[in-house]
Amino acid sequence: MSPAKARGMSQITPQIVADHGLSPEEYERVLHALGREPNLVELGIFSVMWSEHCSYKSSRIHLKKLPTQAPWVICGPGENAGVIDIGDGQAAIFKMESHNHPSYIEPYQGAATGVGGILRDVFTMGARPVANMNALRFGDPNHPKMRHLIAGVVHGIGGYGNCVGVPTVGGEVNFHPAYNGNILVNAMTVGVAQTDKIFYSAASGVGNSIVYVGSKTGRDGIHGATMASADFEEGDDDKRPTVQVGDPFTEKLLIEACLELMASDAIVAIQDMGAAGLTSSSVEMASKGGVGIHLKMDDVPQRETGMTAYEMMLSESQERMLMVLKPGKEAFAEAIFRKWELDFAVIGHVTDTGRMVLEHHGEIVCDIPLAPLADDAPLYDRPALTRDAYKVWAQVKPLDEASIPESTDIAADLLKLMASPDIASRRWIWEQYDHKVGGDTVMPPGGDAALVRVHGTDKALAITTDCNPRYCYADPYEGGKQAIAEAYRNISATGATPLAVTNCLNFANPQRPEIMAQITGCLEGMADACRALDFPIVSGNVSLYNESKATGGGSAILPTPAIGGVGLIQDWRKAVGVGFKNAGDRVFLIGHPKPSLGQSLWLREIAGLEAGAPPHVDLTLEREAAEVVRSLIDKGLVNAVHDVSDGGLLVAVAEMALAGNIGLTFGDYLNPTARMLFGEMQAMYVVTIAKDGGQEAYNAFLQASAVDGVPALWLGDVGGDALSFEDENGDALTSISIAALRTAHEGFFPKLMGADAALA
Repeated sequence: MSPAKARGMSQITPQIVADHGLSPEEYERVLHALGREPNLVELGIFSVMWSEHCSYKSSRIHLKKLPTQAPWVICGPGENAGVIDIGDGQAAIFKMESHNHPSYIEPYQGAATGVGGILRDVFTMGARPVANMNALRFGDPNHPKMRHLIAGVVHGIGGYGNCVGVPTVGGEVNFHPAYNGNILVNAMTVGVAQTDKIFYSAASGVGNSIVYVGSKTGRDGIHGATMASADFEEGDDDKRPTVQVGDPFTEKLLIEACLELMASDAIVAIQDMGAAGLTSSSVEMASKGGVGIHLKMDDVPQRETGMTAYEMMLSESQERMLMVLKPGKEAFAEAIFRKWELDFAVIGHVTDTGRMVLEHHGEIVCDIPLAPLADDAPLYDRPALTRDAYKVWAQVKPLDEASIPESTDIAADLLKLMASPDIASRRWIWEQYDHKVGGDTVMPPGGDAALVRVHGTDKALAITTDCNPRYCYADPYEGGKQAIAEAYRNISATGATPLAVTNCLNFANPQRPEIMAQITGCLEGMADACRALDFPIVSGNVSLYNESKATGGGSAILPTPAIGGVGLIQDWRKAVGVGFKNAGDRVFLIGHPKPSLGQSLWLREIAGLEAGAPPHVDLTLEREAAEVVRSLIDKGLVNAVHDVSDGGLLVAVAEMALAGNIGLTFGDYLNPTARMLFGEMQAMYVVTIAKDGGQEAYNAFLQASAVDGVPALWLGDVGGDALSFEDENGDALTSISIAALRTAHEGFFPKLMGADAALA
């Protein structure tokens, strides 16, 4: 068959174009780019490269608004992961990505392969992965499918991460009916590399070998990127063939083999095969290097017989990498991968044509220019509602706090909040994760941020994932600011300096102006917060079309721009946790108290309302309060710190009491109103100073906390087995025992998961 006949071997109909997720207008762009009709292989390649998941065609124009640079940023967005300098010739490399649609269809494999994919993004740049995190959103716990989804996702994350030998050190979980038909599974990995051994993906060197390593290619995951770029319809559970199947044991071998080869000088460029598999990896490598690529599909390692070029190019089989090697290094590299019992094959070479040419069974089955696939992908500036119009559409009820009934029983309110899905202990989840493998986890799950020591040093990386979708829905701009500020606070609360952010921007259909208003509003808020806090965004992922028309699925998810933050502390021994330490320690609130019940969990869980504006985020106060807290920790003046967030001040204090298994008696001048105790104040921290520090330490604490005019309000003293409120005469007003708090806090997940709780 001649090349011309090969190119025309499949009649392309409007239905075939639609099945590939391309609009008629986009197909016209394909025809213009090629100057002819594509064949099915070429159409498939355009469809995945121009999918929302790969091209960011609805968000690229807005992502440019985000600040991405700082003196410590080595590599910002555009590579497999972001890179920051952490001193001593070392770099932290990290990224967060979504695996939402696959996890809804097949929760175990969807979540597991999400972990595997983000691990590859990090070690492909030369880093040894040191920590995994996640950000999970589930629907109504009583939804008939939710227990199955929770169990599958959690077991999938643990099953992959535990086997591959990278600790899963924390994460976050939210519940809301908006996620009934479209859960979110966002995975984050952090690795450490030498700054002189960082690897990039731009191919170069005409004639250099293109090498395939890892597992064989199968038919799993075909059109996964296209599926991730559309919402769910009725019957989409039948899309299981588009979900990849992972093998963490092979991934572990792949990590070690790649790092061994990276210790040499053999690699020119390297890229993992993630979404869109061999297509995206080869196109990205060639386009970034400004070169062409010629692949022989017969040489691609295959685990199934009779695979077509179309299937091989679109497969998303896991644990695969693509490399460009220096001349003469093929045998050296092959010996390493054979030693680790992995496939190795030279499948092509770099050209100077600027085209992708695929050869199969001796015929040319694809010959297309690379520029339109990457640089000239569609770019849309989709219409968005104005901020005022969005408020009208969102129908957020105004809140007159003066008319809200006061709490009639503080103890009962606190116990109900501690048992609620969004605050209850996540122990059932994180005890299924090996968070200690590697021996460098300093602070395990359960605190404000995880802390992982940089192996062989005194340094440690603080890692957190954060977002409040309730806030983002009620006011996307303030919600975007708060997501960044919350990550900044959680890192600062350990004593670490926040350095950079990765993100996973989860939204619904961008073709709806109200959803675009959420996207643009959140991004504007994030950008302003990042600039004000010197907290740049160095990597990330956009996941759109997260909505469902399936029965019982509801519609759009809440806007969920999940934030992954990374910080650095020079001496991990100085870090503090959230738990109260000793009887007699004094407890203070650091910051300017501005309590509000708008969009608070107390308002939702106790008063039955989702109303009001979310709390305003004052970025100047955020920075000032965090700098004071980090200074107090560095000077050893505080022995416990916890930021105030969901549930407000009293929930924060209760979590500190549970972590330390000791109570607190509040001072008589704290105003014990629902607004003060349960309002979700921003830029606020609860800290404790040691009783045995004496008056000198106490004076030093007061002096240090007065920097920049940040006040310290005395709350009470640690001691006893309850949280107690007393009047001016010392008589008890309210008392909530630690035992009752623990029963409420620990009960939600075991009760929800029933028999599955035994799997923990």
